[in-house]
Amino acid sequence: MTEQISNGVNQHNHNSNHQGDKKTIYTCPMHPEIQQEKPGMCPECGMSLVLAKKKNEVTDHTGDHGADKHVGHSTAMFFRKFWVSLILTIPVVLYADVVEKIFKWSSPDFIGSEYLPLVLGSIVFFYGGWVFLVGAGREIKAHLPGMMTLIGIAVSAAYLWSVYAVFSGAEALFWELTTLITIMLLGHWLEMRAVSGAQGALKELSKLLPDTAEVIRDGETEKIPLSELRENDMVLVRPGAKIPADGKIIDGESDVNESMVTGESKPVSKKDGDSVIAGTINGDGVLKIMVANIGEKTFLAGVMRLVAEAQASKSRLQMLSDRAALYLTIIAVAGGLITLVAWLMAGAEVGFAVARLVAVLVIACPHALGLAVPLVASISTTKAAQNGFLVKQRLALEAARTIDTVLFDKTGTLTKGEFGVVEIWGVDSHTQDEVLQLAASLDALSQHPISKAVVAKAKERGLSLEEPKKFEALKGKGIKAFIEEKEVMVGGPALLESIGINIPNKLSKQVQDAGKKGQTIIFTVKDGTLLGAIALADIIREESREAIKALKEIGVRASMITGDSEDVAKWVSQELGIDEYFARVLPHQKSEKVKELQKRDLKVAMVGDGVNDAPALMQADIGIAIGAGTNVAIESAGIILVRNDPRDIVKIIKLSRMTYSKMIQNLFWATGYNVIALPLAAGALAFKGILLEPAVAAVFMSASTVIVAFNAMLLRRQKI
Repeated sequence: MTEQISNGVNQHNHNSNHQGDKKTIYTCPMHPEIQQEKPGMCPECGMSLVLAKKKNEVTDHTGDHGADKHVGHSTAMFFRKFWVSLILTIPVVLYADVVEKIFKWSSPDFIGSEYLPLVLGSIVFFYGGWVFLVGAGREIKAHLPGMMTLIGIAVSAAYLWSVYAVFSGAEALFWELTTLITIMLLGHWLEMRAVSGAQGALKELSKLLPDTAEVIRDGETEKIPLSELRENDMVLVRPGAKIPADGKIIDGESDVNESMVTGESKPVSKKDGDSVIAGTINGDGVLKIMVANIGEKTFLAGVMRLVAEAQASKSRLQMLSDRAALYLTIIAVAGGLITLVAWLMAGAEVGFAVARLVAVLVIACPHALGLAVPLVASISTTKAAQNGFLVKQRLALEAARTIDTVLFDKTGTLTKGEFGVVEIWGVDSHTQDEVLQLAASLDALSQHPISKAVVAKAKERGLSLEEPKKFEALKGKGIKAFIEEKEVMVGGPALLESIGINIPNKLSKQVQDAGKKGQTIIFTVKDGTLLGAIALADIIREESREAIKALKEIGVRASMITGDSEDVAKWVSQELGIDEYFARVLPHQKSEKVKELQKRDLKVAMVGDGVNDAPALMQADIGIAIGAGTNVAIESAGIILVRNDPRDIVKIIKLSRMTYSKMIQNLFWATGYNVIALPLAAGALAFKGILLEPAVAAVFMSASTVIVAFNAMLLRRQKI
């Protein structure tokens, strides 16, 4: 099943195409086995995928299988080539003039020893260096010259000159060539290990699923591979086991750990009728679950698809680094040729000039620059998914760091979107519990949202409800029943007016204050005597208070938009400390309020439900759909919050700032050393005896790439 979902990420749109249609295939210059339909990064080495060819869909089912088969094999191949090349390089170096010059020692001569560097150097070139030449060919064919092109030109120039030098009596570059290829193989192996560690987003998500499921058929349980699971199957999930598919609990209660897909740290209580998500972990209870979605239809598959699409999309900073990498390639080739010609014109030996050309080409390889942004973006996208928010558009996450105003839709975002009891008042000697108990006893027979809230409050207080008799609904006023032969009525102000009861002065003032806050008031009457009143309102989430406070701490304003009255909006704003609010706004007017804020040169993030607020989400600089649950198909939002928790907005902004910071750091590590290394490679300080040999240039180039990869991985450990 893991493989089934993973394949679905890259090939999820195959079924929508007609059989036999041509489609675009992107591949890695270094690893042609890696194939996919969208541009992106090679999961093995991190290189940008290049356009390969149009391929018939009927035969194209190898993309992911090839990648899976290649995992481990390619790193082993590079490591093997490195050791073979290293063993062959040692005698080449020992028979080089440089050893005699430095150590005043020369290797023993034998018949044909003068051709030993040629023979061994040729083996290293064709065995160890061929992979770079093939990669260069693919880059040139795709009109995207890059790292492989520069290395290919460098080793080819060094080898061709050296072959000529052997037979013409000039100074060859075999020791430089073999050490360069050996170090490049080692460097690429290290890079691949570092990159695979940073680029394992989809692999991490796919590991959440178990390999098998325990199904109940004909009253018997049976373990089957996940790939054989079907919709409407009944599965048994034992304590501590992973839930194999999206579904609904038919029998059982348990606490389920959903942290890996929603970011919710506390286990979530689940009971009959509740939905569960594939990949989450069951607690202490035993659950029987009816399978609703499998394979590509699951929430986890949808998350993986979003992660894959976000990784394939490019941020502005990545586009900039891609252009810079292309320009650096052009500069390297031009600079290398200028260096070669300049040294030849200055009367230097051809071997020396070619060595400078090779060093310039190698040191200027843009591999680190090409990895600097995509690696960080890949990790941040995965980190977002692990914290309960899904990035649909990379530009949205990048822009979040610039947000200075967050506009919340009130209902269901800052508030729970349901009634709750906020205050209870007793008249004279009547207690709050007495007022609430009688009201709840009658409301237990009603399905009205206000009645449900009253009953829930009574249960919360542990009050036992009386059994009402002769229940009657009073149209437009309330309800009436008899409890222990006493007439009890519960209703609004119209009820009191109809039976001629006046509200005492003290209670009247409390009721008026509550009314100004937009609260709904109901009264409890027993045998014609007013016992007290209950105030209800749309409950403000405790998380909202924390979210607004946290936003202010990071310098971001909080605004609120609602269709409620001015009094309600003002009360909620005051309770939460919101900077600005808009009241009595109809759904189609919300986008106008977003424009109004933007006209003040504010960068606005709109937070809504993704349905009624769609126009406003589209208008905002960033649209954030909150409380989307398992619906990952919301088109109007750039970022989707799985949980209904406004505190996650702060996490988005913090992650965006952390991501941008890491990208800038990586761009520095990828390019900063070139400022010093390029002139040294060209021989600018040769008159002082300071030279950057090709092999040393390869060390610098590989080191910068590894540093970039490890620096990106540090983002994983940072807390949001």
